[in-house]
Amino acid sequence: MASKREKILETSMALFQEQGYEKTSVSQIVKQAGMAQGTFYLYFKSKNALVSAIANKIFDEQLAIIRTSYDKKDRNLDSLLTSMIDATFAITEKHKDVISFLYSGFAYDQSFSTWEEIYRPYYEWLEDALYIILERDEGSSSNSLSHLSNFIVGLVEHGAETCYLSGLPKEEITAYRNDLLAFLHGSISTMSGNNNH
Repeated sequence: MASKREKILETSMALFQEQGYEKTSVSQIVKQAGMAQGTFYLYFKSKNALVSAIANKIFDEQLAIIRTSYDKKDRNLDSLLTSMIDATFAITEKHKDVISFLYSGFAYDQSFSTWEEIYRPYYEWLEDALYIILERDEGSSSNSLSHLSNFIVGLVEHGAETCYLSGLPKEEITAYRNDLLAFLHGSISTMSGNNNH
């Protein structure tokens, strides 16, 4: 059975998807979730606080899928990038309506620095994975790996959002994903000075 906090998040996501963020009230959320309004405020200080909590929930799901997928494969650059692209595209497609509202919703919830806090575990995990893959390359300083992790995550997310939030025709998505993988692989190999990864 889902915790009360999880029930609030799931109900909020469904209502935001159905009727939009602005048209959804805390009263509607708790009524749909089958709990008292005071229960909502035990977990969230306001409706705006749901925005980062929902983003975090989606992101945790995405990172768990990436890690599980990558752990089952050979530890190389292709496996890493493929795991990231597959999971990011799947999660973006699954939650595309909620992700669209999250972008606008972050205007209600402080600033984009919240995004960076949510993404921090992803950046750190990716930086560690890249270090293991590229450790033979003397030019891969931890500083450049930190930047590279940020660039890769940003490009993969942008690619998934272009496909699913901008309405790219389905028949173009496979080619788009393949081009994204080839671009990232080529860029990272060039940056590391080694084309054998």
